[in-house]
Amino acid sequence: MLATFTLFLPLTGYIISFFFLRNSDPKYSQNLTSILIILSSIFSWIILFNIIEYNEVEKINLLNWINSGNLSVSWSLRIDTLTSVMFIVVTNVSAAVHVYSIGYMKNDNSIPRFMSYLSLFTFFMLILVSSDNLLQMFFGWEGVGLTSYLLIGFWYHKKSANDAAIKAFIVNRVGDFGFLIGILGIFIIFDSIYFDEIFSKVYLFKDHKFIFLGNFFSTLDAICLFLFIGAMGKSAQIGLHTWLPDAMEGPTPVSALIHAATMVTAGVFMVSRMSPLFSESSFASDFITIIGATTAIFAATIAITQNDIKKVIAYSTCSQLGYMFFAAGLGAYNSSIFHLMTHGFFKALLFLCAGSVIHAMNNEQDMQKMGGLSKKLPITTLLMWIGTLSIIGFPFFSGYYSKESILHASFFSNNYTGLLSYIIGIITACLTALYSWRLLFLTFHGNNRSDTIDYKDAHESPLIMLIPLIFLAIGSVFAGIFFNDLFLGEFSYNFWNNSIIIEQFHKDYIPFSQSLIIKLSSIIGISLALIFYYYKTDFQEIFYKKFKLLYLISFNKWYFDEIYNFLFVKPSFIVANIFWINGDEKTIDFYGPNGISKIISKISIIFGRFQTGYLYHYAFVMIIGLSGFLTWYLYFKSL
Repeated sequence: MLATFTLFLPLTGYIISFFFLRNSDPKYSQNLTSILIILSSIFSWIILFNIIEYNEVEKINLLNWINSGNLSVSWSLRIDTLTSVMFIVVTNVSAAVHVYSIGYMKNDNSIPRFMSYLSLFTFFMLILVSSDNLLQMFFGWEGVGLTSYLLIGFWYHKKSANDAAIKAFIVNRVGDFGFLIGILGIFIIFDSIYFDEIFSKVYLFKDHKFIFLGNFFSTLDAICLFLFIGAMGKSAQIGLHTWLPDAMEGPTPVSALIHAATMVTAGVFMVSRMSPLFSESSFASDFITIIGATTAIFAATIAITQNDIKKVIAYSTCSQLGYMFFAAGLGAYNSSIFHLMTHGFFKALLFLCAGSVIHAMNNEQDMQKMGGLSKKLPITTLLMWIGTLSIIGFPFFSGYYSKESILHASFFSNNYTGLLSYIIGIITACLTALYSWRLLFLTFHGNNRSDTIDYKDAHESPLIMLIPLIFLAIGSVFAGIFFNDLFLGEFSYNFWNNSIIIEQFHKDYIPFSQSLIIKLSSIIGISLALIFYYYKTDFQEIFYKKFKLLYLISFNKWYFDEIYNFLFVKPSFIVANIFWINGDEKTIDFYGPNGISKIISKISIIFGRFQTGYLYHYAFVMIIGLSGFLTWYLYFKSL
């Protein structure tokens, strides 16, 4: 019952706010949607504690959905450990975003529409994580994609927002197509789309192969690769990542909701949910590890040169998702989900703190025009420090436990991809500390570089915006300590046993030297940021002059957008123009509606000439017609 309420309370908020409160006082929609999502978050905690106590999988059948041939699908909920953890992440971050939006969006003209979109997004995300079958999951998957399009393009009067929304929608369709093929492959092979039935048959198809172009390929490898393509799109992995930074065009609460704990983590969740399948595909697992590790360091190299405060945090999201994926590829699904959870708290905190800065600086997002804001925004500064300490894995903050567990898993993986991911993970940790502290120093410390008016008028956010930040800060500090033993320790096997594949708990701890390397990587990054962006503030200019090519590659995001425009966008427009001019205008229109209308017009002109108004002309035509008819009649009668 609680699970049903948790799921449908956000939908209720959407329906009432969107259809009945559009023209009423905005505070009604704000209060209603916020109260309902807070209730949903409270219920999610109760569900988690029940799962901890009883450790049982609960299935709730809501209605019969599809019956067609061999396909029979019910709309049902699967409440297990993984679902309960995702409920916590989704509802709590969404509740913080809802409350925060009351203050952040107070001057917007479309508040009921915005709040309803937030609630609808949350509903679809809850559908996704609570599904008991792949088709229902895909419904939530597409629903999240649709609502993200609406939220990113919320300020539709801005061309940049429209472009970003369309880009996110199209890029995600590429990944979704792969996901759909994977689902179809599972249905064909396993004759089911229900998780339990699929997982029970995995061992039967471990060695199953199919022929393609005269060669044999592993069926499980192919299915897992297609599923992961879907995850790459949703979770912005390298190649399908370009939509995520552009999504910053949406309001800052949207950035926090999409980038922190919900949409971008859907891919990680899906891979973890399908862990019994992925664990039997060594090729797909290695591929996931390589893609995840590559994305982690790739996004970090871009973040160190960006000046837009939201884009720095956005690329940080890409990088942290890379950590989650290479952990999943190594089979450490519990570490991956653990980092997903802690990341939800500290990343939402970072985004909403950035929103407070933007709110205080009259919508300014360029860090080069900030500085010294700690004097104006002391509480926001403190909370941003907490989020930063967590993301770099500072000891005893939430990110410390989850990130170290990922590096621990890669260190003990006993394969080359694990060793590679460990090395990349260490380097990425250094870069994470570098760009995170660069953000802190450029924004909050040092001398003010902003317009005097913006800096003079800067002020701390109202209490309604600070309360969610404090809540997220508590999660950023204590979530790791609270859940560490449950997610990773000796209780982890029993905790996760019914939801994901994990190895039996072992007591191999990472050597002190390796642990020291992990911590030193962050210290080096902080030290470099301190030297280059606090004491030597002209470092960026110096680096540009001496390493212009490297700087431009990083600043221009490795030219992925330019390459895609050259390879896909421009050829598409060329082909479209060819078909438009030669196909549509010169062929279809010319011989179709336009051609027919011209013919009729000409015929009308010809026949119109006979309309002279003279009686003898009409009599002459009638005689000719009668003569023609009689000739025809006599001819056929004589045959």
